[in-house]
Amino acid sequence: MEQLDQLQDYNWSGIYRLEGETLILDAYVGAATDHTHIPVGRGVCGTAVAEDKNQVITDVRELTNYLACSTQTRSEIVVLIRKGDTILGQIDIDGHRVAAFDSSDEQLLEDMAAILADRWE
Repeated sequence: MEQLDQLQDYNWSGIYRLEGETLILDAYVGAATDHTHIPVGRGVCGTAVAEDKNQVITDVRELTNYLACSTQTRSEIVVLIRKGDTILGQIDIDGHRVAAFDSSDEQLLEDMAAILADRWE
């Protein structure tokens, strides 16, 4: 997470692990958040699990179910960590600029997610 946090526009970087129907914050770098437990289906993180799909959000202010961790956050990317068809958790990155993330960020995080899944305990 510390290395991701050094990338441009990666203003908050964290991993949530999925336990039952709840995402639980694990390792992260950035400002503290109240969102340490997120139900599946809630916010960008919970939506990623509910829809079984990565989320690349251009402007979080356009979402009705957004869980604001910081008033500075404008964009977010969530990439699922999987072992086969099983979702283990996710990588969550917040950016302070609208449209901070694109397909190249998604690919980078998918590659990282694959490595994490291989080492997941």
